[in-house]
Amino acid sequence: MSKIKGAIVVNSDRCKGCQLCIVACPKDVIDIAQKKVNIHGYPYVEAAHADLCIGCAACATVCPDGCIAVYRKRVEE
Repeated sequence: MSKIKGAIVVNSDRCKGCQLCIVACPKDVIDIAQKKVNIHGYPYVEAAHADLCIGCAACATVCPDGCIAVYRKRVEE
């Protein structure tokens, strides 16, 4: 039996911290980086609970700046 696992990659330099991806994520994978800002001075998001990602790409779909890439892979159990 196999299941799909996901992984997200955030381009933190482009992220403006709008948090739309945090709201869209059904598994609460994404959170705002605590006490960190990018090169433009914005707090950015990161995969705080990456092991919970299911690869649904809801976060990437709602990101207005295209900062998130989602990868999916099949994991055998």
